Amino acid sequence: MIVQLFVPNRLSEDATERASDWIIIIWAFAFVLGVGSLIKTHGERLRRRHPDWPYSLLALAAFAGMSIVGVGWGIDPGKPAFWLFTNVYVPLDATMFSLLAFFVASAAYRTFRARTPEATVLLVAAVLIMLARVPLGAFIYEGLPDLAEQVLISPVTGAKRGIILGITLGVVATSLRIILGVERAYLGGE
Repeated sequence: MIVQLFVPNRLSEDATERASDWIIIIWAFAFVLGVGSLIKTHGERLRRRHPDWPYSLLALAAFAGMSIVGVGWGIDPGKPAFWLFTNVYVPLDATMFSLLAFFVASAAYRTFRARTPEATVLLVAAVLIMLARVPLGAFIYEGLPDLAEQVLISPVTGAKRGIILGITLGVVATSLRIILGVERAYLGGE
């Protein structure tokens, strides 16, 4: 698909179009398998009265409720699904990321012991970014916020793109394995 951007011709456009169609098909299968897995996993926990079964009941009720509200009334602004998303999901998402920030801070404390060159680079970059985000950083050196912004723009964006590309390839590969019958673990097999 990247070749089509650099070598625009009918053959590469057809290949890109065909790949896009396959990605949509694979996404649809992955979505159906994900919903099935959610229902199967939490249904099994409910049936067996797993110690955390109330959470499974809540997950299934929230999934069913959002599905019904979204399909029944739509997802446009002003609709109930949009209100639920804005006033329930977004605050829950913010809470989850807040908890994740404490976990990352704890992991960073353990990791940032400059024992290797890579850990030292990570430590220096983290200190640079943190200093640049507070007024003290600009007081120490007025160009520090611009330098930190360059660090955030170039290497971080490249790393994020690499991670997203890896995740995408993993999703496509796993979906193909499931569609072709190579992967059967979701059925309870080996």
